[in-house]
Amino acid sequence: MRYFLYLLALIFVLPAQAHAELRVVMDRGVVQPMPIAISPFYPVDGQNADMAENLPRVVSANLERSGLFKPIDRQAFVQDQVSINRDGVRFAEWRATGTQAMVTGTVTRAQDGRARVEFRLWDVLSQQQLIGMAYMTTDDNWRRIAHIMSDEIYKRLTGEDGYFDTRIVYISEYGPPQQRVKRLAIMDQDGENHRYLTDGGSLVLTPRFSPKTQMITYMSYGKGKPQVYLYDINSGRHELLGNFPGMTFAPRFSPDGRKVVMSMASGGNSDIYEMDLSTRQPRRITTNAAIDTAPSYSPDGRQIAFESDRGGSQQLYTMDANGGNEKRITFGQGRYANPVWSPRGDLIAFTRMYQGKFYIGVIRPDGSGERLITTAYHVEGPSWSPNGRVLTYFKETPSGARGEMRQSRVYTVDITGYNERWLQTPRDGSDPAWSPLNP
Repeated sequence: MRYFLYLLALIFVLPAQAHAELRVVMDRGVVQPMPIAISPFYPVDGQNADMAENLPRVVSANLERSGLFKPIDRQAFVQDQVSINRDGVRFAEWRATGTQAMVTGTVTRAQDGRARVEFRLWDVLSQQQLIGMAYMTTDDNWRRIAHIMSDEIYKRLTGEDGYFDTRIVYISEYGPPQQRVKRLAIMDQDGENHRYLTDGGSLVLTPRFSPKTQMITYMSYGKGKPQVYLYDINSGRHELLGNFPGMTFAPRFSPDGRKVVMSMASGGNSDIYEMDLSTRQPRRITTNAAIDTAPSYSPDGRQIAFESDRGGSQQLYTMDANGGNEKRITFGQGRYANPVWSPRGDLIAFTRMYQGKFYIGVIRPDGSGERLITTAYHVEGPSWSPNGRVLTYFKETPSGARGEMRQSRVYTVDITGYNERWLQTPRDGSDPAWSPLNP
């Protein structure tokens, strides 16, 4: 299925006022969410009533889930959409409810059958419009329009890019621990538009998005041994990356999407290789008797973070993309794994195992500032939102009468450790990976 945005017009309705400085402050571990009123949109011509109602509900859910906004309960609204469209926003009355920001909008049916969706973001305290935009879209694309609007609102009020118009690929799984069925699945970042990409006939692990194309790389046991595959989301085509003599695993795209870095194991040793997708020529990056695995590029492509036991225990390292200048960056007790470089380049997320517990943490690329964010019986697989503000990962807990089963769920959390949320999936979920913003 092709995933195109039917966004044929994007226009500024009114210029934003230059002096408004309404912002969410995000430099503390506990954020005071901004009260924001998101009104139902007004169906101008009497059509599109469902879209006018549902669009702001998705926007509200997105902003609330970020932990940075507190949508005002509709029962506390002092105006409905009819009154707003007729009289304008009565700012003094909204201020009395504690509202600081407000979203209003309209939906109109165009002559060609598409819907014209218009929204405005208001600073209630200064009575100024901050942004105003309009979109032309088909009826089946309204949910994505809601995500795009959410990103615009988030960016204007936080100063950071949004992450709502994105998807998450993950491993959907079910069954007993020794006979676990694992399928590749994909969904919007809010859990909607869920679909399966594989049928469960072969075990699949560690899916990762390309930053530039509609492509996923993952590991599969489809031919009896772990091998790296590519999956084209638009065409549904699966392709073996290369016919290597040993096992290949832990794949990840380069920032330009032209290469895949991965591990290859042969003769009891595991080293890191890079595959150019145009030539399909592999290049060996590490040559070490230890186990080197889980490579992740820095956002500029100049460095790679990876895990290795070359120092006697499982720790995190960085190196230049050509394999030079190797440096160990973790020295804490326990074992470190799954390094993932932030899109901002300022942090590396990781999994840490210590005294029978698992942790998700972050550390600066120079090894300073290690900070643990969340912990559980088994928590693993961090992946960054495209703005570097939020992490997704999975937690596994014992279940069943005697703890003989396992339950695995996907979560998200702010990098401060604030606002951990369970992202519901149809079945158990593991190994989540966040997409870049949708094209």
